[in-house]
Parts: sequence; structure tokens; C-alpha cells
Amino acid sequence: MAQVSDTFPEHWKYVSEGGATIVFSYNGPLNPQFNGTVLRLRKSTVPAVPFRLPNLEDVQDEPDDPMIEYQHKCMERLIPLEHLPRLESVTVNRAWLEKLIALHNADRPEDRRAKDQVDLARTKGVLATDLVGGDWLAVEIKPKWAFLPQPHHLSETTGPIKTQTCRFCMHSAMRAKGGETVSDGYCPLDLFSGDEIRIKKAVYDLWDAWSESNGTVNNLKIFVRGKTIGPAEASSMIFDDSNAKEYNGDLREEFASALGPLLVGTPVLDTLSKLQRTLDVLDIEGLSRLWRLAEISAPLYRTTFASFFEQESLITGFSPPPSSPIGVSSLFLTSPEPTISDWSEFLDMYLSPTSADHNHVNPSIENLRYYLLAYLLSATFKDCSIIVRLDPLRSTNSPTASMVKAERVTVIDLDPKSMARLRKWEKLDQEIVRAYASVEERKVCVDARRTAM
Repeated sequence: MAQVSDTFPEHWKYVSEGGATIVFSYNGPLNPQFNGTVLRLRKSTVPAVPFRLPNLEDVQDEPDDPMIEYQHKCMERLIPLEHLPRLESVTVNRAWLEKLIALHNADRPEDRRAKDQVDLARTKGVLATDLVGGDWLAVEIKPKWAFLPQPHHLSETTGPIKTQTCRFCMHSAMRAKGGETVSDGYCPLDLFSGDEIRIKKAVYDLWDAWSESNGTVNNLKIFVRGKTIGPAEASSMIFDDSNAKEYNGDLREEFASALGPLLVGTPVLDTLSKLQRTLDVLDIEGLSRLWRLAEISAPLYRTTFASFFEQESLITGFSPPPSSPIGVSSLFLTSPEPTISDWSEFLDMYLSPTSADHNHVNPSIENLRYYLLAYLLSATFKDCSIIVRLDPLRSTNSPTASMVKAERVTVIDLDPKSMARLRKWEKLDQEIVRAYASVEERKVCVDARRTAM
């Protein structure tokens, strides 16, 4: 196992971070172990939990980061290997991490520094393929939701709304009304359409939101030689041109012309679209209804609330007894956090030809666990990102055959989601639809890949 402490903290450069991890790219002298790699480190909240120095046994006993096993045993069964980053475990130590923090904490966004930092209690990190460094452009896109839901499990109130306007566009409208800066105009269904014209429109919309927000909207990030750039530095994308700073061409058009063919030619968007819609077949509404039905049907529940059910046929406007929030285990219904074994068993069922036998229109409570895990996995693909690597833009840029190589498009941020988040997602879904119901002129989003189920 490689030891990151064999390098100096000065050899690593801050790249970016998400809610759970922070990423540094190797920028030191030639080193076969670390050239072309990034280091992903887990974070902890600020202030950090009191720390004790680990001994050798602690280092040996700490398991590899779960994302490694999860990718090898789960993601590689769903996404072709050429579209996934290489992941391997490496060791770290507290002294090295403290120096890394001292050197690079100022490079992090201020709001992130106030909330969390590198977890100093960890003795292992993850070494991954560096997708944003090197002499190329790297474009990170967070596509979001790829489909409109089927109407079967939607209410009379939500059905006309959810089947017309996609979740992302509804959420953007609500956030914009609350004063947030959003990717106004961008619709994921354009990006996932498979249609060259609509995909190019999606790229234009992403660029416009990136430009107008000064790069703060997270659906599009652009890296030049490993550095995140903002709109003011957009000309650096023509970094093979000595007169880049004086470039007066249409960078927006050059960018869309370079990125568009890769997005049209890659199978990644089609794969993500299929995974999202075939895993989330009930919508959160249908899943919540199935959860409550399963709990109410439990023998202990029926016994505990027997008096309620005795009154059911006698009282007009009968109110059913209380039920647990979706995903929250109770005496009557339990649904523990899935383990790697649970995910592997689920994928055996999902990828089996017999999965087509499930009646998604009238789901059985016996299949509740299957639908819960399916929804969590769909959420992973709704929240992942893709990295697209481009050749440098030129004032005479035109797509070439070499630009559509499979390895140029990689899917990242594929961590599993927690069962505990289902309750939050249900409430957010209700909030979004309720807010959008008051919109007078609703947007019509076209799901080109929609089929009857």
C-alpha cells in the first residue's frame, strides 16, 4: 500500500471538495506511484472530535475507504470500467495531514472552512485518477435528474405538475424565488435527450449560468491545468494560443462546439438515464405509500393499534393510527442501512432477468426493501457528476474523431446514499411541488427517452 507521507505536502495542490471529501492533486517531482493522481480525504466537522494518536494496530485495522469496495463490487457492475476512475487505498498520518491543512486551508472556500476540515483521525485516504490536471481542459457537469416520473403513484394534485416539469426545473424555480442563484434555463432533459441540438442547448444554458453566477452555480465547473477557473479567466481555455488574453472570438460557441460532440457520442448519459428511471420506478410518493402500507400491515402494528382499526368502520372521517417516517425503523418495521453485501444482493436481483416480473404499478409490500435500495441507488446517479476532458480550445476549433474516445468521459461522486435521507427527500419533494403549484406559467420539459412501464 502506497504511503502518501513519502511525498511532501507541498507536492499536493487543492482542487475541490464536496460534502464528505476534499481533493488534492499531485504536483510534485516524477513519482510513478503518484503521477497523474488525486488524493481524496474524508472530512470531519469543525471543531473536530478530540483526537488520540493511532498506533500501528489502528493503522492496520482501519478499513479501506468504503468508496473503494463500493466501486469495485457495485458500480463496476453498472457502469463500464473505462468510465470510472481508478481507486486505491493509501496511508496517511496526522503530522502530514496537519502540514497539508496549514498549506492549503486558505485555498478552500470560506464557507467550507467554517464547517469542516480534513479528518485528522483517519489513517487512510483514497488515491484516484487525476481527471482535471494535465495539459487539457476538464469540464465537470452535475447533470441531475434525467427523467419525468410515471403517473401511477402520483396524486391528483402532484401528477399534472410532476409529469410536465422536471424535478430540477421545479427546484430551480423554488430556489430562485428564495433569492438563490441557480442554473436558470438549464434543463437536464435536454442534456439526456440524445439529440444533438438539445444537448448543445444544454451546454449553452450551463455556460450562461456559469458566466452569470461568476462560476458559483455548481452544475458546471471548468478546470485548466488542474485549476478551477471563473468566467473572468475563460480565455485561459485557449492556453495553446500565445495571444489568448487578446482573444475576441465567441468562447461560448467554441466551448459548446468542442464539448457537444463528446456528450452526443458518449454512452454515459444514456446509461445514467436508464439507471435513474429503472431504479426510481415508484417516485418518492409511491415509495412512501408502500412504506406506510408495509408498516400498517405488520401483525404487531395491527395488535398495538387494534382499537383504531375497530373504530375504522364506525367513524366517518376515521384517522388512521400514526406511522413511522419513511426510512426510520420502528418496532413494527425495520430497514437498516445497507451494507456492501446488501448492495451486492440487490444488484443480483436488479440485474436478473426476473426483475422484469416485478409489478411496479401495484408493488408488493414484500418487495419494500428492494424498492428502498433501488431509490437510494437512483439518488446516487441523480447526484453524481461527469468529468469530460477536452483538447485545448483554439480560435479555429473543430471537433475531431480523437475527441470522442471513451476514456474522456468519467463518472465521479458515486458514494452510496443513507436510508436516513429518505425522510428529508420526502419533505423536500412536497415542498418543491407545493411551491411550483403556484407558478402560473409552468415550464414544459420534454423527456425524449420516456417509455411506458
